[in-house]
This record gives sequence, C-alpha cells and structure tokens, in this order.
Amino acid sequence: QLSSRGQGCEAHQHLGYPCGHVFLTCCEEEDGIDQPTLRRKEKPEPTALPKRGNGPCAQQCAVEDGQARCSCFPGFALAADGRTCEDVNECVTNTHSCQASERCLNTVGSFMCEKQTTCPAGHQLKNDACVDVDECAAGSDGCAAGFECQNTVGSFSCNPRQRCFTGFTQDAHGNCIDIDECVSVEEPCNSGFNCINTVGSYTCQRKIILCSQGYHVSEDGARCVDVDECHTGVHRCGEGQICQNLPGTYRCDCQTGYQYDMIRRVCVDVNECWRYPGRLCAQTCENSPGSYRCSCTAGFTLAYDGKNCEDVNECNNNPCSQECANIYGSYQCYCRQGFYLKEDGHTCEDIDECSQSIGHLCAFRCVNVPGSYQCACPPHGYSMSPNGRTCRDIDECSLGAHNCSATETCYNIQGSFRCLSFSCPQNYRRVSDTRCERISCPNFMDCQNSPLRITYYQLSFQTNILIPAQIFRIGPSPAYSGDNIIISITRGNEENYFSTRKLNAFTGAVYLQRQVREPRDFLIDVEMKLLRQGTFTTFLARIYVFITTHSL
Repeated sequence: QLSSRGQGCEAHQHLGYPCGHVFLTCCEEEDGIDQPTLRRKEKPEPTALPKRGNGPCAQQCAVEDGQARCSCFPGFALAADGRTCEDVNECVTNTHSCQASERCLNTVGSFMCEKQTTCPAGHQLKNDACVDVDECAAGSDGCAAGFECQNTVGSFSCNPRQRCFTGFTQDAHGNCIDIDECVSVEEPCNSGFNCINTVGSYTCQRKIILCSQGYHVSEDGARCVDVDECHTGVHRCGEGQICQNLPGTYRCDCQTGYQYDMIRRVCVDVNECWRYPGRLCAQTCENSPGSYRCSCTAGFTLAYDGKNCEDVNECNNNPCSQECANIYGSYQCYCRQGFYLKEDGHTCEDIDECSQSIGHLCAFRCVNVPGSYQCACPPHGYSMSPNGRTCRDIDECSLGAHNCSATETCYNIQGSFRCLSFSCPQNYRRVSDTRCERISCPNFMDCQNSPLRITYYQLSFQTNILIPAQIFRIGPSPAYSGDNIIISITRGNEENYFSTRKLNAFTGAVYLQRQVREPRDFLIDVEMKLLRQGTFTTFLARIYVFITTHSL
C-alpha cells in the first residue's frame, strides 16, 4: 500500500531522499476483519547527486564529459525521451520475488506480495487460520419454527424441538401427524388380507374365502390349499399300510416288502429269502418284517452293496503278538527271528540263545535280549570289538584314562593298568626313565658286589601261557670273546614261579616254570655277574611281571 499519511513528497526531502521516491507499508487490521498481508520490496538508498538539483532529469542526473546523463531509481525505467522515468511492472516482467503461495501486486516503483489463503465453505480466515463459522450464533441458520439449530463443523442442522411417537412424523412446522402405513409401507399385510389404517398404526383384516372338502384356506387367506391327510393323521389306512396323499383326498398302499391279502384285507410280510432263494445274498439270507438282510460267516464282512461278502483282514485288529498274515476267511500268526510261536497260536515267546547255543557265542559273557542276544565285556578295562563277540583291551595309558600321579609311570596291562614309580638307591644316579648307574664305590669288594647298573623292565602275560615259558633274556652288549656270565634271581621268587638258565657263555634267560591260575603281579630282581678279563661286574634287572586273565 502506498503511504502518503497526508504528506507531500516534499515532506521526505529532509531525510535525504529526492522527490519521487516511493514508500511501502503493510496493511493494518481494521475493525477485527483480517486483511491480506502485504510486504514491501526494499529498495537501496539512491546515490547522491553530484550537484544540487536534477537538472533536466526526472529522477537522477549525473554529469559525464560536461553533459547531463539521466537515470532512474530502482523500479523505474528511462523513457524514450531519455529524461523521464516510467514504472516497471515486476509482476508482468516476472522480476518479483513472491513465493508460489503469494500473489504479486504491482506498485509505483516496486511490487507487493500478497499471501493467499482460501477457506472451505462454513469457515472464515482468522489469524492466518481457517476456523469454523457458528451459523447458529450468527443467526444465519434459517431453521423454521418448531426446530432448533445445532452447529456442526462447516455447517449446521435443524432438529425438531419435540419428538413424535412411533406411527407419527413431523410436518414442516414441527407438528406430529399420523403416518398412513397402508400407503407409505410396501405390502404391509400378507396376500389375502386388507390393510386398515389406524391412528399411529394399522391392522390387517382377512378376506373371506370358502374352500371345498379336502382343501383349506392358506395362512395368507388368499387361496385354497390341499389338506395332507397323511401328515395330519386323519386318514383311515390300516397297520402296515402306507398313506399316499392325493389332491383333495388320499390313498392307502402296502409298504415295500408286504403284499395285500384280499381275504383278510390286510398287508402281510413277504419272505424274500423263500421267494428268491440264492439270488439275494452271496452267503446267508435272513428274512425280516417287510424286508430281508444278508449276513456272512466268520472271517467275512458284508460289502457295501448289502449282498456280497468280503474277506475280513483280521490282521488290522492286531490279533498276533508279532507278525500276522491274512488268508481268505482267516489269518495266520508268525514270529520274528529269535522268537517261537506258543501253543495258543497268537503269542510269540523269546528264544534264550545264550542257554540253548552250541559252543560259545561270546568271548566273555552272553546276554539274552528279546529276539536275540548280545555279547558283553568286563565293566572295566575292555571294549567290544567290531565283530560284536570278542573284547579288546583298553590302553588307559595312551588314552589318559588312568589315575597315575605326575611322578609315576603308567603301564598298560590286559584289562587294566599299573602306576609304577622308579627311584634310584643311594650312591646311584638316574640316567633315563628306567635306568640307574652307580656313582662310586668305597672299596674293591663293594665294586665287585654292588650293581654297576640297575635297569627296570615291565612284562605282561596271560594266565593261559604255556609252561615253561621263556619270558626274559639278559647278556652284555656288546659281548666279547672270553666273556662269561652268572645269572640268578635274588628277590621276588619266594614261591619258585620263576627260574634262570644259562644259554651260552654270554646269554642267560628267565623262565616262568609254574602255571599262575589267577591274575597276579610279581617284582623279581635278576642279577647278572659278568666276568671279563678276570674282573667281575654286576648288573641288576628289576622286572615287573604282570599275569592277567587270558584274552577275551
């Protein structure tokens, strides 16, 4: 909006602006009515003239090469005469900066952007927002007398001040008037009835129709319908007869499977099995009142056609304890391998292979199981071989399944293991896991009698070893010509299970000479004296001998 405020152009010259400068202000709200918001396009402050006055120019004048050169303020364009200025319509030249939701309004020397807000029907713009118009409060509803106005969002409704009872409606003035249901309701009464309007309701009155014998008036009173004497029970058919309804009357017939006796005038049963022998049933025919039924002998069942007989698969009912084979009209029980059929012909009994077998089925123990047997091994120290019959020893030492301490050595034997501890006597040093060597000896006699070397050995044999059995050989290594040895058992042979024998001048052997009946452990000391170049040197072999049970 252009601002004048009742002042002329000269009123702004004291502010430093030349005459012709345009000012823009925003519209103000008047009388509570929202006005479109206008914002003014700011223009830069005009450049000061080189001298006082505009000369021949309408707005701005500049001297160039002694000549006056005219120019215009922003928002204006120099006219063809080169002196006057014309307003530029930014809205037409599209040089404005209004947004898409704003409308461009041209002003002298500038433009304004007007915000556009459109409200739907029943709403008005207030504080840049659309709010509902209360037509009832404004008195613009137009409801007739007898109705009251109720405001709704964007509109209003006229509701009657009083409600009418059922069968009444309101007229344009809000009065309750009777509804003629006979006219307004489609088919208020059934066919055969007349509709009579009443105040607030209506009634249906039956039309009068006369029907002949065997007929009666229908429920709607519009026509005559047949009386079903058979259904209502008013017929006179005798026992064993069937009532057949006919239009206006009925008829009495004999039931299927009966025939009419002309003498007694009653219906009597027909014995179909005598009348059609061998043609009705495949096996057995049994007469019944008014009919017959077919039956089958044991092992058969009646087919779906009620005539033929089909074989019954008794095996479906599991009559046998194990295997069942169906046969025509009966069945046969069988047993699986490892069982036998008892005298009742149904039950299968387990065969104890362990007690009835010829020879040994298992190396250790036979365990009977239903239908078969299994071989078992001792609970400790053995595992079952892949053949399922023999047992093989478990090497607890290699598997780490022993309880030997860190200072002990685990030695596996048949069915078990032993924890062995090797220690060297005083004046000996340990040179390996199984050998001790003498450090020194105080005198010649002690050197002759005490062992130069003590070596530990472990041997394992079974109780069924053949006797006598050579279990150990001893001799010098290397051996020289002229060597001679003497061997003896110095400890552990109190029961004379072992003996020694000299095989040659430099080789001796240890024998097991008595049978060991039970598993047993022995520790024997075998001493070998070597005579070499006139000097005796003693060697000691400490041998652990473990006798275990024979192989399983």
